[in-house]
Amino acid sequence: MDDLDKLYDQLLELLNNNRIKELKDELNELNSFDQAEFFELLPDEKKLLVFRLLTKDNAAEAFSYMDSDLQEHIIKSISDNEIRNIVDEMYIDDTVDFLSELPANLVTRVLKNADESKRKLINQFLNYPDNSAGSIMTIEFVQFHEDMTVKRAMEQLRATGVDKETIYNCYVVNSKRVLMGIIPLRTLILAKDDEIVKNLMEDRVISVSTLDDQEEIAEIFKDYNFISLPVVDKEGRLVGIITVDDIMDVIDQENTEDFEKMAALLPSEDEYLKTSVFTLTKNRILWLMVLMISGTISASIISKYQYVLTSVLALSAYMTILTGTGGNSGSQASTLIIRGMALGEIEMRDIIKVLWKEVRVGILCGAMLGFVNFARLFIFDDVSLAVNLTVSITMAVVVVVAKAIGCTLPMLAKRLGFDPAIMAGPLITTVVDAISLLIYFNIARLLLL
Repeated sequence: MDDLDKLYDQLLELLNNNRIKELKDELNELNSFDQAEFFELLPDEKKLLVFRLLTKDNAAEAFSYMDSDLQEHIIKSISDNEIRNIVDEMYIDDTVDFLSELPANLVTRVLKNADESKRKLINQFLNYPDNSAGSIMTIEFVQFHEDMTVKRAMEQLRATGVDKETIYNCYVVNSKRVLMGIIPLRTLILAKDDEIVKNLMEDRVISVSTLDDQEEIAEIFKDYNFISLPVVDKEGRLVGIITVDDIMDVIDQENTEDFEKMAALLPSEDEYLKTSVFTLTKNRILWLMVLMISGTISASIISKYQYVLTSVLALSAYMTILTGTGGNSGSQASTLIIRGMALGEIEMRDIIKVLWKEVRVGILCGAMLGFVNFARLFIFDDVSLAVNLTVSITMAVVVVVAKAIGCTLPMLAKRLGFDPAIMAGPLITTVVDAISLLIYFNIARLLLL
């Protein structure tokens, strides 16, 4: 990265010294992603000038890597003819991605400057539900008729392959465009010219429907290590493919969404620094309200058992350490289970196995924490043996119960149709806090009153 930073500095120096010809040559040699990153370093008044130094192919490719704000800035600034060039050169899925982020008036302007056939395709893609296979697929793929010879297929590939998003997997269809099989490029290259494609294809093909959820599709990519996956309509006709680069974006998006839910936040569509204070507040306040109201349960429990605290004042000093340890124990378990479910390692049918394992972990952790706490109170705190036992036994029991709750709630949430990620962090802690206090006061009643 240091070398790239130095290169960016050199390009900025060329721009500042008006050495435009050298800047153009150097800029067009960069990778498209690096070109897009360079634009982030430019002042707004220079971005359009530098964008126009890119060749037509490079401009479209770099544009697809830019963030939505920069794309919007460029679309507002360039001519209709330049918009037409970008849309013509961009892959259809990249075009749909950037249009979905633009204001309606700019979408209208872009569509007005797309040719009729591409405009129809874009509108078709925009009508697919968000986060569905149809919304992330591309139509730039290689397909052959099942009766083609290898020679004819290779001729078609050479003629059209340059415009396809990937050529490593080619798809075989019949006369009704129903997906029949897949033929890897390697197989095609090594086959004899007179071989029939149908005889070489792999006919056991995993495909997805246009309405399938993108999270489920990401699981398929992870399980099978695909680089592309065919998408079919309800009649089994091949309508597009999903490539691994798009799935990487989906995985990033889903992981971010899960992290936000685990932190008791509503998912945000924009980067943090580009999200307004009002939006951040809106995304946080609902869960803060829920957690605050849930927290009143703990307050009610303390109020109900006030007589226990009044009888043994020393007990109040250890409430926070017990609830804190319980919350941490529950969060550990829930985080592992949520991640295991996301990776497909844990299913609902495993709930008994998971519970039994976490209970045993809880017993071991609880016993060790209870013993250490007993020794700490014995050495450093001036409390009676009965109070020491109450706190230490509660510690051990709370850890076991918290582990059990932490592992089961995410699985039950999924069974009920909720996202397991909401059963993490703050929510688990709030639930465990209330249960920890109930355990504490009831053990105290038995041992001290």
